[in-house]
Amino acid sequence: MKKYVLSLDAGTTSSRAILFDKSGNQVAVAQEEFTQFFPKKGWVEHDPIEIWKTQLNAIKSVVKKAFINPQEIDSIGITNQRETTIVWNKNTGKPVYNAIVWQDRRTAKTCEYLLDEGKEGIFSSKTGLLIDAYFSGTKIKWILDNIPGLKDLAINGEVAFGTVDSWLIWNLTKGVKHVTDATNASRTLIYNIHNGEWDDELLTVLDIPKSLLPEVVNSSEIVGTVNESILGSEIPISGIAGDQQAALFGQMCLKPGDVKNTYGTGCFCIMNTGSNAVRSQNRMLTTIAWQIKGKVTYAIEGSIFTAGALIQWMRDQINIIDSAPEIEDLANIVDDNGGVTIVPALSGLGAPYWDPHATGAIMGITRGTSKAHIARAGLESIALRSRDIIIEMQKDAGVEFSNLKVDGGASNNNLLMQIQADLLNSKVIRPKITETTALGAAFLAGLATGFWKSTKDLEKLWKEDQSFEPNPDDKTESIINLWKDRVYRIIS
Repeated sequence: MKKYVLSLDAGTTSSRAILFDKSGNQVAVAQEEFTQFFPKKGWVEHDPIEIWKTQLNAIKSVVKKAFINPQEIDSIGITNQRETTIVWNKNTGKPVYNAIVWQDRRTAKTCEYLLDEGKEGIFSSKTGLLIDAYFSGTKIKWILDNIPGLKDLAINGEVAFGTVDSWLIWNLTKGVKHVTDATNASRTLIYNIHNGEWDDELLTVLDIPKSLLPEVVNSSEIVGTVNESILGSEIPISGIAGDQQAALFGQMCLKPGDVKNTYGTGCFCIMNTGSNAVRSQNRMLTTIAWQIKGKVTYAIEGSIFTAGALIQWMRDQINIIDSAPEIEDLANIVDDNGGVTIVPALSGLGAPYWDPHATGAIMGITRGTSKAHIARAGLESIALRSRDIIIEMQKDAGVEFSNLKVDGGASNNNLLMQIQADLLNSKVIRPKITETTALGAAFLAGLATGFWKSTKDLEKLWKEDQSFEPNPDDKTESIINLWKDRVYRIIS
């Protein structure tokens, strides 16, 4: 009897495997971190082989932890760090270069050139994205342009490109399947989100051969099976979604106007816009939320590159905390930020500023500034950046949010969630299962196989853990005003 769905959560700093039962409960989880490489200023890379090995180890570990037989696993759903770009040789299965991570800024000048050439209109109208180094397209171009002889191999069909989902599926199926889903394709800068095809005009602009691109499939569909040699059982791979879209689905934001914010390495706020691909007037992104049975649901998204990464920086670089959870206790020592504002532009500034060259800053330091003030200002900066994009998103959609659903690791920080509620002046709701990214991938996988019969069945599984009611005061307005003044000093 099939009792479980296995979710692979291929993140930015670790590979995880999470086993869910039919009630949506987390049965077991295994996680392995992998190495972050920073070869030059603004460059961020991963070793694709290490990504695969850590993911495989996590899969085997979670099966062992749960004391189950792999034959009890109904299906596998995959969710992944989006935009991260891997190119490999189809014949050898080996990467031709390290994975270029979504945070990487090496192609900023290429993007500036495209903007100077007046190309933003064709890219944004077809892909819903802005021309930015964040997305996969210019990363693919960089790899093709910088590895001798690679372009010829690509033209001959001997090279494959994929985001991390594609890379994992290639390895899980032993090279049988080279696919991605519509959500991941929509983040490449070369996929037309309106007609659902790789776009020849955009490929020509970036000089990318079509032959290296994966087949685009539904987010909920049996696309292949895990090779029997890996776990001793052939398990269907039937769910694929980029991490933020998976979280939107896992939060059961199924109706137009539903919105969630994920607090991870970055912060990503997405609102369901249904069958309408809303064109942002405020530099938000139009993207595909999911594609099921050929039907596309769209979303509008704002991306913040640095959220949990700021807390990691405080831990690893300036050592004001020993572990990430400590920041809440430290920040609670003080009643306010003491006049300190942190602009967390450690990898440029995303929406709505889109300044790839912006750098971070700590402003308002005095002789009386303590570690606690800096910690509190750090949490506020995450909430302020989220507020930035939510305010613009409301303008685009023409609706005001009644509440904000939250998930991701930092959503367990009660102080951060209360700060977020106060700054937005709206209710913040945290679900019982904050692993909504992995849960969303599991839901998509189980829907395709019939493990769950319908989205109505899934909605019954979503449960609230805690809500945070807004309680803004005079300090709240001061925090917002100081933020507005200081962030514009960084980008002007």
